[in-house]
Amino acid sequence: MIPELGFLSLTIAMALCILLCIYPLWGAHTGNLRLMRAAPALAMGQFVFVLLSYLALVYTSLHDDFTVAYVANNSSSVLPWYYKITSTWGNHEGAMLVWVLIQAFWTVLVAMLSKSLPWLLRARVLGVLGFLGVGFMSYTLLLSSPFESLLPYFPVEGRDLNPLLQDPGMIIHPPLLYMGYVGLSVSFSFAIAALLTGKLDNTWAKWSRPWTMAAWAFLTLGITIGSWWAYAELGWGGWWFWDPVENASLMPWLVATALIHSLSATEKRGVFKSWTVLLAIAAFSLSLLGTFIVRSGIIVSVHAFATDPARGSFILAFLLVVVGGSLLLYALRVAEVKSEGRYQLFSREVALWLNNIFLVVATLIVLLGTLLPLVHKELGLGSISIGTPFFNQMFSILLVPFASLLALGPMLRWKQNKIKLVFNKYALSLLISVIVSSAWLFSSYEEVKVMTLVAVMLAVWIVVTSLIDIGLKVADSTSILLGLKKLGLSYWAMILGHIGFAFVIAGVALTSAYSVDRSVKMNPGDIASLNEYDYRFEGVKSIQGKNFTGHAGVVTVLKENKFVVELYAEKRLYTIGKQFMTEAAIDDGFTRDLYLALGEQFDNGAWSLRIYHKPFVRWMWLGGIIIALGGFLILFDKRYRRRQAPQTTGNKGVMA
Repeated sequence: MIPELGFLSLTIAMALCILLCIYPLWGAHTGNLRLMRAAPALAMGQFVFVLLSYLALVYTSLHDDFTVAYVANNSSSVLPWYYKITSTWGNHEGAMLVWVLIQAFWTVLVAMLSKSLPWLLRARVLGVLGFLGVGFMSYTLLLSSPFESLLPYFPVEGRDLNPLLQDPGMIIHPPLLYMGYVGLSVSFSFAIAALLTGKLDNTWAKWSRPWTMAAWAFLTLGITIGSWWAYAELGWGGWWFWDPVENASLMPWLVATALIHSLSATEKRGVFKSWTVLLAIAAFSLSLLGTFIVRSGIIVSVHAFATDPARGSFILAFLLVVVGGSLLLYALRVAEVKSEGRYQLFSREVALWLNNIFLVVATLIVLLGTLLPLVHKELGLGSISIGTPFFNQMFSILLVPFASLLALGPMLRWKQNKIKLVFNKYALSLLISVIVSSAWLFSSYEEVKVMTLVAVMLAVWIVVTSLIDIGLKVADSTSILLGLKKLGLSYWAMILGHIGFAFVIAGVALTSAYSVDRSVKMNPGDIASLNEYDYRFEGVKSIQGKNFTGHAGVVTVLKENKFVVELYAEKRLYTIGKQFMTEAAIDDGFTRDLYLALGEQFDNGAWSLRIYHKPFVRWMWLGGIIIALGGFLILFDKRYRRRQAPQTTGNKGVMA
């Protein structure tokens, strides 16, 4: 009964979403205020019924209802309750329902929190979001329903959740990623609504910016936690593999990063209007492209959902409609878009424009490296591989100019700058950065590669210029605290974003250059050494979980004969699926991780172990969290707080 109610609720939500797509758009076109005013109620209604549908799926999973095909294929009676909830987005059908739920959530948020928008813009934004909701709900109901029944023949036990997904990171990684993916649909809807309205003034940029920042911050967190999950769960000691599915999330993030910078220039200076609209379209289009890559079955990945061709064809068709329709509208309206601000060559506007260029070029590199092997294979031309060396080399080339712009950015002002004053601060910060980074690396490591030194120097440079700019801004205040308070949340968001990126650069450079590992064969009592640490193998002990059994290798870590930590590296056998999984043991620290993976047992009773020493690897994830914090911080800026709206459209001839 509950699964049927879930399907019925989703069907009702679909009907409401169709009305949400039609009523406000038609009302805005004809000037009918009554139709436009129906949009918020329709948005709330479709969210409530989608939520009921999702709760029905959660109920069936928690109560082990194996008459539902999705639950039978992705859960089991012995699965812990929190992983039963996780299983609702652990495979394709459930993940799409969560996507639809988040789409409905963003839509109702826009409806409730945009009351100060003119009705013409507000109605069109909600209408476009309704159109997108119709597309995703149609796909879920017609091709991807998680409520399909196995009656009258159903198993007495489920197949269990994929062991790779039975990890704390996977409890929060997919929802955060979807919040980012789907949140970009709000930016897209604002851009399309502005094109439909024909008023690409600063208003749409101002109101689109906080929604874009929120989506970008969620996407940043999702990618960060996904990287940590790959590092902790896959047992390879790696944090990014340039996997097509990883790239699918990176591409919209890169374009969204360009978009938030461009929106800032459009809002404050009235420049880059057409470019900003194009970036909003591109960011969400790349989110849809990522959905196609993950769910079409054209790739094999631990992250992907292998599905039938009909599903991939539907997503591809929807992608073409959304992208093609939005680009056609853009082409028809772009001639009417005029930038208002004027600026000199040496200004913040130009720096932001160059920043956008580098981010778009990086996106094109990832797009080429991801799709070219797939297209090459689909055309019957054989298999080609574009792997880590290609991406690393191309991003290394882009890093220097891009990071230099980030270092320069806080020192620049709008319109124009005095070159001599900026150059003096720029040169001083560069000199400090060279001294600090050189002293740091040459005192810590015997060999320092040029690219590592450059990367660390750029990271230090970004931090130093940010601190110098903060110091100069508070220098004229009567007190430091008063000066810091006057800087504003938007400024602090920028500073946090730049400093977070500096941590990412330094973390990537240092862990890539100085990580070491060693494979050893050990009997109980044996000691292996790596980077000043001694690892004494104490033996193995049996472990028993709710849905797995196995062994844990016990290793005592010593440094200079002093106890550091005891690690338990596990080898698990999941009882239902009969799948072996390696659970790495990690002793994390601010400047290094000790990482241990248990291998196979030899005939003589010895065990193979893989030991890793990974310096500064945590800085990457710390940087990602700092970047996301900057994105969320701007949401508290008083300029974006809700105000009561006038209840008119501002146009003549509006019918009540």
